[in-house]
Amino acid sequence: MDREKILRSVDHTLLTQESTWEQIKSLCDDAMQYHTASVCIPPVYVKQAKEYVGDRMAVCTVIGFPNGYQTTAVKVFETKTAVEDGADEIDMVIHIGALKAGREERILEEIRAVKAACSGRILKVIIETCLLTEEEKITMCRLVTEAGADFIKTSTGFSSKGATFEDIRLFAEHVGKQVKIKAAGGISSLEDAEKFMELGADRLGTSRVVKIIKGEA
Repeated sequence: MDREKILRSVDHTLLTQESTWEQIKSLCDDAMQYHTASVCIPPVYVKQAKEYVGDRMAVCTVIGFPNGYQTTAVKVFETKTAVEDGADEIDMVIHIGALKAGREERILEEIRAVKAACSGRILKVIIETCLLTEEEKITMCRLVTEAGADFIKTSTGFSSKGATFEDIRLFAEHVGKQVKIKAAGGISSLEDAEKFMELGADRLGTSRVVKIIKGEA
């Protein structure tokens, strides 16, 4: 697999708490130079980033991040604000406690509400696989499909573990045909990136792939 194909699948990511506008701007510059799928950045920088990149790069941001336990109303408000600021893609975190409690309808309604607030933008649903059982992961494949989201995403990168090959295999077996897959968290080599894509990942959430190609990692 060539590097260009991998890069076109990368959501070039910077979500650390201490990130500054200068760092976000540099991230955008690299993303435009290397033609990644998007930049994935904190909501506070969306407006400034979109004004900077214009139509040259898709801007992705995160909602309910990283723990997912905001109310649905807050997540919807965050999403609407991000869209107004120019976000092209939304990555939302589910309410993991609701899943653990078997409150499937609560999760389904929330994903649908956030999807509606996206106003046609791409919605990726982060399920934080490292905290879930295999049965819960399969349940989320079904709920993400039923809710009409565009992607199911493995991880925030802020919990105990990121994407695994096994999780991507599981997603590929259980999501609906219209749902794409994003592997995120811990993708540290081009070989890993290629393997995730071979297993069914359409997007890769990572900060390292561009750095590797630039010779900085």
